[in-house]
Amino acid sequence: MISALRIACAAAAIAVSASVAAEPVRLYAAGSLRSVMTDLGRAWTAGGGGTIAPEFGPSGTLRDRIVAGADAQVFASANMEHPRSLAEKGRAGPVSLFARNQLCALSTREARVTTDTLLERMLDPAVKVGTSTPKADPSGDYAFLLFEKADKLVPGAGAALAAKALKLTGGPDSPKPPPDRSLYGMLVAGGQADVFLTYCTNAIVAQRESPSLVVSQVPPSLAVGADYGITVIAGAPADAAKFVAFVLSPEGLRIIATHGFALP
Repeated sequence: MISALRIACAAAAIAVSASVAAEPVRLYAAGSLRSVMTDLGRAWTAGGGGTIAPEFGPSGTLRDRIVAGADAQVFASANMEHPRSLAEKGRAGPVSLFARNQLCALSTREARVTTDTLLERMLDPAVKVGTSTPKADPSGDYAFLLFEKADKLVPGAGAALAAKALKLTGGPDSPKPPPDRSLYGMLVAGGQADVFLTYCTNAIVAQRESPSLVVSQVPPSLAVGADYGITVIAGAPADAAKFVAFVLSPEGLRIIATHGFALP
């Protein structure tokens, strides 16, 4: 009787352990990482790892949710500041740089934007300039940093661009990105903006979906880079650290590079 009870308890313990092990890693990640993190999760699972349960959104908003107690286990941000702010408060472990991006200009052909004419065209009162929302989304912060650089080339340009910028994404009241379409492409193609400053990886995806759109590199004098940081939230299970280790592994970095990101 006792042996049977012990066997039953051991079987139950094994079942509980298996259930815990099968729990997916809860990943909070920047919206610009949707495609690459999806592929990284598939590769990690195929290689014998667990699974991920991702939630994508503006990095600043996700950081605030984690601070408020959201049950995240891994945080991948489009900047280093947001995850570092969690680490400084003891809410997360060390922050690793795992990818780099740049701002590009996504525009309609009618806007006549090129690398050389970008600043001139954005300053045209008739041209609608779209950005993401600063503070909530690092993409918006990077766009406004570009405006500051513009001021050094054309006095007054920074204030003019900041005043006319349409903060169309990344804010609490912004439209939610569709799961299978580029929101940036939809906004530009739909006429809400003539030129949108977004990550180059986002712009390339948008152009792939809407070939009539134009992707222009930002000139070196205005260039703004984005460093992406990843961290494990304090108290997360071992699988969270294992997933981050996979992201930083040679295979993980190879997958990141195939999505157009530069590597650290």
